Amino acid sequence: MAIVAEHVDKVLGSPPSRVLTDISLRVDDGEFVALTGRSGSGKSTLLYVLSSLDTPSAGSVSIDGMDVGRLSPTELSRLRNEQIGFVFQFHYLIAELTALENVLLPARRSGQERTRREYAESLLERVGLGRKLDRLPRQLSGGEQQRVAIARSLVMEPRYLFADEPTGALDSINGEAVMKMLEETNREKRTSIVLVTHEPDFAARAKRQIHLADGKIIE
Repeated sequence: MAIVAEHVDKVLGSPPSRVLTDISLRVDDGEFVALTGRSGSGKSTLLYVLSSLDTPSAGSVSIDGMDVGRLSPTELSRLRNEQIGFVFQFHYLIAELTALENVLLPARRSGQERTRREYAESLLERVGLGRKLDRLPRQLSGGEQQRVAIARSLVMEPRYLFADEPTGALDSINGEAVMKMLEETNREKRTSIVLVTHEPDFAARAKRQIHLADGKIIE
């Protein structure tokens, strides 16, 4: 089982600007991969294409042997909700929902809110928020909100986790806590993780680094 990109190009804007050029790579089951490069190198765009959140202008991306571009909207929605977790630099929590309710959102979409509740509570306990299950986002610090977002990304026990600068808006203590959680998830659950980061120390903790420059992979 793997994520495979073959000869992926991505063109954006008008006039068109090439963001990715002839990207071919493979992320195997259980790998922890860091995408690195300067701002504008294409690493976040590549993450979105690999994760199915964006489509390539040319080439293909397959997940577990399924060509993402050939999936129906229903199939794609099911894949994202049940097999893929997403973490972004901004937490995107729903203001009116408690920490626990935010974590359970993916489970609610799949009709598994009741069966996943205990696991959601354990995830919040694990990130140090066991006593703040009923807090609204505005009652949490920025670091706590990001930890809620990570718990949300893990509640369905996804096989793949995509993280776009998840520590970018955090101080060093909270950034370290987030990295430790990603490492534990990769090690204990064998979740495949693709991490975009500009922090060399964090990138070095991945099992493999893929460096981009001007939309191309640089060996």
